[in-house]
Amino acid sequence: MTLNNKVALVTGSASGLGKASVQRLAKDGAAVVVADLNLEGAKQVAEEIKASGGKAMALSMDVTSEEDVNNGFKKTITDFGGIDIVFSNAGIQIVHPIEEFPFAEWKKMMAIHADGAFLTAKAAFTEMKKSGKGGKIIFMGSAHSHLASPFKSPYCFAKHGLLGLARVLAKEGGEFNIYTYVVCPGFVRTPLVEKQIPEQAKIKGITEEEVISTIMLKDTVDKKFTTLEEVANLVSFFAHDENGVMTGQSLLVSHGWGMC
Repeated sequence: MTLNNKVALVTGSASGLGKASVQRLAKDGAAVVVADLNLEGAKQVAEEIKASGGKAMALSMDVTSEEDVNNGFKKTITDFGGIDIVFSNAGIQIVHPIEEFPFAEWKKMMAIHADGAFLTAKAAFTEMKKSGKGGKIIFMGSAHSHLASPFKSPYCFAKHGLLGLARVLAKEGGEFNIYTYVVCPGFVRTPLVEKQIPEQAKIKGITEEEVISTIMLKDTVDKKFTTLEEVANLVSFFAHDENGVMTGQSLLVSHGWGMC
């Protein structure tokens, strides 16, 4: 299976899971759009892909801005001729106990994780329906789309909501061959997770090693972090045309947690 002649846009793809995913989609043959608020980082990723023989371009995109998102989709269609795969991946993490969570930081989390997913999906759905070809809309969920952890109220709130959004779009998009999925990783050692380790250690009054062993990897079967490659592989799996039958589904990619 290849993604030749497909166009894929990935938000938050200048680093971490987004970078690994956009690299995998390019390796599979898709022309890729590296969309990120960090334009310089996005350009670097796009150049690396092109140096490896792939087709890529970088876009500055603030997923909390409807104008920014829509302009990014317009440029993608102008430069690459269409859009077939969209991976809504952009995200941040802020942790606080609920009684200490500043409302401004709650709203920032909602703007990126919830509003960003909605705006990206709305633009993708509109273009895919208009083209008559349909397409794939993939959301970056989390094990926290199904479970909860202390100090992550807005993150869990938003990640749970992605399941509902994907299921609604599956029902609205089925007749137009627009399919939706939620990728739900366990803990992956990205910069986002690295930042959480000392934060949680401070809040809970334990060591960083204890955060890893007693919180992050406690429910895994082999005490291992999920890898970037494992997540990118699942994104690639969903991106292929053969998997439309799974529309509206969420899949966990993790070394444990005992759920799907």
